[in-house]
Amino acid sequence: MFTGLVIETGEIVSLTRTGESARLTLRAPATGPGAQIGDSIAVNGCCLTATVRDGERVSFDLLAETLRLTNLGSLAPGSRVNLEPALGAGAKLGGHFVQGHVDTTAEVLDFSPHGADFRLEVALPADFAQYVAHKGSIAVDGISLTVAEVKDASFMCWIIPHTRTVTNLAARSKGGRVNLEFDLLAKYVERIVARKRA
Repeated sequence: MFTGLVIETGEIVSLTRTGESARLTLRAPATGPGAQIGDSIAVNGCCLTATVRDGERVSFDLLAETLRLTNLGSLAPGSRVNLEPALGAGAKLGGHFVQGHVDTTAEVLDFSPHGADFRLEVALPADFAQYVAHKGSIAVDGISLTVAEVKDASFMCWIIPHTRTVTNLAARSKGGRVNLEFDLLAKYVERIVARKRA
């Protein structure tokens, strides 16, 4: 379980494909030295298991499903990724409940400055539109954000300068793709309602 509060951005060192799977290695000055083999770490919001650690470098094995559902397979060496270790017992829950189970990727339609803040608009796939609500929570590349506006085919969030600075949003621009994880509670409500109607 995660909260969507990014600890640091790591740098992709390599992505080595073997058939349909791949090994991702990144440099993480804050997260890497304390990581243990078997630890769960959210990388751009995707829960991955650390399989190799060498100082600041941590490696993860990516399944075909992970490559299909996330933006990790499209990242080149030097790309920045958001990192968050799993939530420890008794830790503060400052964001929202994030599982690290990415639902889909979506295109950034706008990321522009408005005064000191930034406007982030992301395409909203129709299959997931029911999970997004005004003032609700959503994880974008693992960042816990509040939905400020919902349109027919997109949603918008306001980004404060601090969030842009400490996450990979500093490198985001129109046309890029971000990982989306929709609110866990909304999914359970949908399931409960569907079962009762059946």
